[in-house]
Parts: sequence; structure tokens; C-alpha cells
Amino acid sequence: MEHATREGAPVAASRLEKAILLAAVILPLVGTLYAIVLLWNRLVSWTDIALLVGFYVLTALGIGTGYHRMLTHRGFEAPAPVRAFWLILGSMALQGPAVEWAATHTKHHAKADTEEDPHTPLAGFWHAHTGWLFRDRIVRSGVWAKPFLADPVVVWVDKTFFVWATLGFVIPFLIGGWTGLLWGGLVRVFLVHHVTWSVNSVCHMFGSRPFATKDESRNEWIVGLLALGEGWHNNHHAAPKVAIHGFRWWQVDVNGLIIRAMARLRLIRNVVRPTAEMRKGRRSDEAPATVTLAALPRE
Repeated sequence: MEHATREGAPVAASRLEKAILLAAVILPLVGTLYAIVLLWNRLVSWTDIALLVGFYVLTALGIGTGYHRMLTHRGFEAPAPVRAFWLILGSMALQGPAVEWAATHTKHHAKADTEEDPHTPLAGFWHAHTGWLFRDRIVRSGVWAKPFLADPVVVWVDKTFFVWATLGFVIPFLIGGWTGLLWGGLVRVFLVHHVTWSVNSVCHMFGSRPFATKDESRNEWIVGLLALGEGWHNNHHAAPKVAIHGFRWWQVDVNGLIIRAMARLRLIRNVVRPTAEMRKGRRSDEAPATVTLAALPRE
């Protein structure tokens, strides 16, 4: 991980931190391999499958709606209980504390596809996908984290991260026993991890570019489906603050649907929505390189 001083100079992560990070990547993989053996031998119950699907959707939404669109890009405003709810679900995804995730992603947008991008594809596909996690590229403090430390709800969820991360395994165990822990915990974490990391790798190398952004972000429909809308990455980089990433009717965006539903129920406000021009899906050779915030409607 990359820690930083107030001036932003990087400080290498400790051996303990790197060991924990390695375990968070390797153990879900081992659990998934074991789960495949159980599946092959038909030792899987419908409760196991329900826990896998249910916790996959909840924690993937925690990342997409909570960590990403709400916290990092402030695509909508929410009262404290709603903010806490989504950030807790994001913590259960086991992708790091909220401030760390948001700070790293903020730097990604500022330095996208350059040497300073935390998960730059310039170093290769596997670096962008997983390798960057072990090369002191995660941002914890400094200028990138400062904007998020002013919110006491964010700070509280961030400091209690391990409570929520642990709860993401305890609940499946209480419901389904050891196999519930396996499918709703380890397998689910493995899948959510690699789908999320595919946004960093796949969606900067493969797919379409309807908008002429200054980076190599791309829309990839398979990642879009699996990541519940996060795979419409070129759309997102064209207008990062927009909370709805599926600009066209066929671009399935479950996170966007949840955000729209919360707005209708008046649980959130000031949702940043795509303009009519964005919804036309203009070609990259016709679209502007950036979209001004003044043009983005809020409701």
C-alpha cells in the first residue's frame, strides 16, 4: 500500500499490511477452488447459492453506489444513515477502507493511464488488474484523501472497516454454516474482487470509446453486466460526477437504477444525471474531450 505524508511523499506499507493484503487476495482464490470441487460433487445447497448471489449483489452495490458514485465522485447527496449503509456494504466487499479506496480512485482519475496512475495499464494487463496492489500504489492519506476526512460518517466507517469486513463473513456463516461462509464469503469476495479489478484492466484495454476522453477508458458490456453498471467506463470518464453510468437504454446499470429508486423515494437528493447529448452516445470523433460540470443536470 502507499501511505503518504502531508506533503504527499509515498511511504511503503509494512510487512504486516502486505501480508494481510496477500491473504485477502489468496484466501478467496483458495476458497473458490474448493467450492468448485464441492460443486462438481453436487455438495451445494440452494441456501449456498442464495448467499453467494445475495452478498455479491449487496457488496458490489456497496462498491459501485457507495464507495464509487456517492463517496468518491459525489454524484448524489445522502443523509448520514444512507451514507453509512452504503459505505458499510462497500466495506464488506473487502476492497479496503472507504477513504483509502476513494483516495486511490481519485488519483486514478487525475492521472489516468499515465505512469502516476495507481493501476496504470502502461505496466501491463496484470499490473492494472492485480499487481498494482502489491507495489505500494494504494493511497491512504495526503492530498488525495483529504476531501473525504471532513465527513464524520466516512471517518467512522473507515476506522471500523475490519468490523464490517468481518461481518461480511459472519452473517453468511450464521445463515448457512461453513458452506455458507464459503459461498457467501470467500467465493463472493473472489468474484467481486476480480469483477471490480476488471474495470481497471479490461475497461482500459478492450471495448468501445463513444467519448473522446484523454485516457484509454472503454465501455465493455460484459463487465458492465457483471459489475452492475460499472463497466460503462468510457461514459464514466467522460463525465465522472454523473451518477448514472448507463447513458443508453440498453446499457444496463443496476447501480443507476438503485440511485434512481432512492431519489424517487426521497432518500437522496441532487443526483447528477447525464445530459441529453450524452444519451445520444456520440462517436469518439464527434464528442468533446471533456464534459463541463455546468452542463450536468441535478435532480
